[in-house]
Amino acid sequence: MAIMGVKLHFRKHHVIMDNGIVQLTLTNPGGYVTGIKYNNIDNLLEAHNDESDRGYWDLVWSPPRSPGTTGTFERINGTSCEVIVDTDDQVELSFSRTWDSSLEGKHVPLKIDKRFVLLRGSSGFYSYGIYEHLEGWPGFNLPETRIVFKLRKDKFHYMAMSDDRHRYMPLPDDRSPNRSISLAYPEAVLIVDPLEPEFKGEVDDKYQYSCETSDLKVHGWISIDPSVGFWQISPSNEFRTGGPTKQELTSHVGPINLAMFVSAHYGGNDLVIKFDEGEAWKKVFGPVFMYLNSTSTSEDPITLWEDAKNQMLDEIGKWPYSFPASKDYHQAEERGMISGKLMVYDRFISNEQKPAIDACIGLAPPGDSGSWQFENKGYQFWSKTNEEGHFLIENILAGTYNIYAWVHGFIGDYRHDTTITITSGCDIEVGNLVFEPPRDGPTLWEIGIPDRSAAEFYVPDPDVIYTNQFLVNRLNRFRQYGLWERYSILYPDQDLVFTIGESDYNKDWFFAHVTRKKEENTYEKTTWTIKFTLNEVNTNGIYKLRLALASANVSDLQVRLNDPNKDLPLFSTGIIGGDNAIARHGIHGLYWLFNIDIPGTNLNTTIENAIYLTQENAGNPFYGVMYDYIRLEGPPSS
Repeated sequence: MAIMGVKLHFRKHHVIMDNGIVQLTLTNPGGYVTGIKYNNIDNLLEAHNDESDRGYWDLVWSPPRSPGTTGTFERINGTSCEVIVDTDDQVELSFSRTWDSSLEGKHVPLKIDKRFVLLRGSSGFYSYGIYEHLEGWPGFNLPETRIVFKLRKDKFHYMAMSDDRHRYMPLPDDRSPNRSISLAYPEAVLIVDPLEPEFKGEVDDKYQYSCETSDLKVHGWISIDPSVGFWQISPSNEFRTGGPTKQELTSHVGPINLAMFVSAHYGGNDLVIKFDEGEAWKKVFGPVFMYLNSTSTSEDPITLWEDAKNQMLDEIGKWPYSFPASKDYHQAEERGMISGKLMVYDRFISNEQKPAIDACIGLAPPGDSGSWQFENKGYQFWSKTNEEGHFLIENILAGTYNIYAWVHGFIGDYRHDTTITITSGCDIEVGNLVFEPPRDGPTLWEIGIPDRSAAEFYVPDPDVIYTNQFLVNRLNRFRQYGLWERYSILYPDQDLVFTIGESDYNKDWFFAHVTRKKEENTYEKTTWTIKFTLNEVNTNGIYKLRLALASANVSDLQVRLNDPNKDLPLFSTGIIGGDNAIARHGIHGLYWLFNIDIPGTNLNTTIENAIYLTQENAGNPFYGVMYDYIRLEGPPSS
């Protein structure tokens, strides 16, 4: 049977795209998605909502130099609708709006072009956007922009985002004040009187469904009757901010499905895009694919998740897409590739260079070592090395970049000394790259694994009243609500003490160095102690303490040696971080590395030494750090 071509129909205030499988209705000229018809369901979206509150692009913006990560919320309402492509094989619509001085202070100073694409035979539709800031326009901050779909709450009750996180979800009514208790922040509630008894005692918190960008490829919802899936597939993350370790929201109670492009989640103010007055900038976000699938009622609905994963692989194989009509979206022939081999050389581990196995390596705009995790205006392209250290990075947009990498098991960041210029069709072989991780001397002792995560440390069981059963598995236990409160329970009067050679960091090193709760809304600073002995000390040498943090949130971490009461610490970070990963079950936020000199004259051989780590900034349960790895090195050999 012939596959129906794509049809376009204009109504008084709406435009309809229809390929016989999916029918998409949008407001004209606003570009809000008001209806998605599929599999005999008239509308997959929540029709009880206002037309502007079903499927839409939105953003948050604020005046230049505004502190923090909040601002004015704005749904992106187009003022012009243009047919870009109208053939039997493809319909592409543009809903755009621009800015002029009469809108100053009223709308974000951006030119925005939202695109929607429907292809012949496709069980879904695509969306992408082109954002542009022109010379002469005022500066502003952009903390967030995304696509939101609010699905029918009477049908979509099952959510899936990974093989180890899929479940029936509470209903939005369960979050109402008469059915739930507010917890430490608005996003988290304890459900006490749900419509479905199985959710009684569950915590609902959208941050429990966060995901690292590198894994953010497919997520969505399933309707059981009829059995229909609504999925968002991201075949590339080149347009997202913060690199592959940045964490983002996916889906949450609503039922809501999100395509996050820019956010400050797990990064704080460092990830807010800040534009100067007159700064020229343009970026394409997407396309992302909204995939719809169905199965017979006799089949397990989770088969829809398996099908969505297969479709995700198919979409990745098509990237970069050939169909987007905007000249700002660059096709495969306009892109380039690089290949090479990454080696690691740490002479205190081996006299030879070793292949960097399963290392994260990528291209991002030029900057300092590790700057990729703060990058938010340009594009990034990442890959993994194989067992021999070889890597291939394809489909890179033309431009100038640095090569960056980090390697599991080694501290620090790699950055290639020279920039790489990518041109259309180029195939660059960069040869052997050698990462020499920070190292001055031999390891005297170490705590943890250098992997930019606190997951290997002691993650406690949650308070029984906050336990979510779907998170009890080992991989997700850190996502339980309220784990920060367990520190005050485990250490009500005395702080953590860790003895090198005796203690086990899996059991004895709490995953987050937080403040201690004393009374209601009263918190005090905490000091952790590392005890160690040295058989001999080079009093003429300089020892090095490597302090790698997996997260920091409004923390002043101070280091003292052998006297916890010294007025002046040996080292202080000052107030750093705002990633809020402790509250948001992140196990990591942004990565920090501090290298601290310790004169040999300050160390003892006759008595035990102690390093004191003080989380000085108190007053809040979420002020603190997560450690990635700590190492004490001896002085350099001659």
